[in-house]
Amino acid sequence: MILHKNFLAVVAGVALFGQAVVAQAELPDFTPLVEDASPAVVNISTKQSKPVRGGPAQMPDLEGIPPMFREFFERGLPQQPDRRREAQSLGSGFIISEDGYILTNNHVVADADEIMVRLPDRSELQAKLVGADPRSDVALLKIDGDDLPIVKIGNSEELKAGEWVVAIGSPFGFDHTVTAGVVSATGRSLPNESYVPFIQTDVAINPGNSGGPLFNLEGEVVGINSQIFTRSGGFMGLSFAIPIDVAMDVANQLRENGKVSRGWLGVVIQEVNKDLAESFGLERPAGALVAQVMDGGPAAKGGLKVGDVILSLNGKSIDMSGDLPHLIGAMKPGSTAKLEVVRDGDRKTLSIDIGALPEDGDLLASGPGTGGSTHSDNRMGVSVIELTEAQRQALEISGGVVIREISQGPAAMIGLRPGDVITHLNNQAIDSVETFSQVVKALPNNRSVSMRVLREGRASFITFKLPK
Repeated sequence: MILHKNFLAVVAGVALFGQAVVAQAELPDFTPLVEDASPAVVNISTKQSKPVRGGPAQMPDLEGIPPMFREFFERGLPQQPDRRREAQSLGSGFIISEDGYILTNNHVVADADEIMVRLPDRSELQAKLVGADPRSDVALLKIDGDDLPIVKIGNSEELKAGEWVVAIGSPFGFDHTVTAGVVSATGRSLPNESYVPFIQTDVAINPGNSGGPLFNLEGEVVGINSQIFTRSGGFMGLSFAIPIDVAMDVANQLRENGKVSRGWLGVVIQEVNKDLAESFGLERPAGALVAQVMDGGPAAKGGLKVGDVILSLNGKSIDMSGDLPHLIGAMKPGSTAKLEVVRDGDRKTLSIDIGALPEDGDLLASGPGTGGSTHSDNRMGVSVIELTEAQRQALEISGGVVIREISQGPAAMIGLRPGDVITHLNNQAIDSVETFSQVVKALPNNRSVSMRVLREGRASFITFKLPK
């Protein structure tokens, strides 16, 4: 019996050992990749002279002097002249051409007075900033050189969640640090980053990794490590890289034109949640809901309207609203976009000539004022007034009503505020207080209803349900 137990233990041990060997054999060996790619990865350091505001001269001993007199003496002291201090930053980059073009992040070299590139052989060269694009956070540098080692450029569109990826960079100044992980997701939209479909990974990225390359197992660059999500200031398992397809397009435009041009539709969009999908008669939450159309913009000229839900662009599905800016921004100004939209429950196809994204980005009007005659409707718990002609011109709208007061009811529950402008309710345009009152009286009970609201010039759709 004891012999039988020992035999089973040995068999089990052999099986576990075999599984461990198989698991170990399945893990990738990054050594060849690192040896081949590292010579083209560089350390980037910058120097910047920043002004430091001068303060009062050295204080004399004022102990024992009453506070009112002390303040008099302090104000009478001469001010020290403004000084300048030297700020430094560290980052990473990689060589993309044998004659010395280098890609990195814009935030690594922004406002730098001097940019130094350190090669793997420890030699240092001063770099020239060819151009930078803050919207994509990509910068193109140039150093003097011939037959420099270069990286292989991959195709980021072929990346899939679960793939192994490797980062090489200089976190905290430690040159050529290698970290590995997997692709967590692709096409991520981040706040205030509308034109980059980020690659999300769990590769350990820390300060100093910015601008460094992200490789696939073929040793090809598929992204530029750009951002981390952190609560502590260090790595927490959420890293984001700029797709190399986006970065190379930016680099080519910077090299040829010194600037980057992007497509522009001229709309403000928002996500379609379950309640909005129900209110617009959609089968499921998907697409980009048009909350605002810029007067005179490409969308307005092409017939796109507030309340349209964009489902696809040139045959590519828009599942999340964040997909649309990526696709529009990648189009060349003057090209034509085929948009499939849902309007009043019907599907339509619109052809719109794409414009050029304005450089200043100031595309919206200012917020509303007050004025006009009053009217209340306690069913929603909101009191509204007419917009003045001046307010309509400032907001570039032809109709709408402005909220004067909020009482207890649905309006308060969904977060409406005095000063908000209601332009659409239950898929109907609101052109007056009278129209608003009529639409409110006809609202259905216990069903999602959409409302378009302008707040400080920005439009969004919200939903609510009236109780039975």
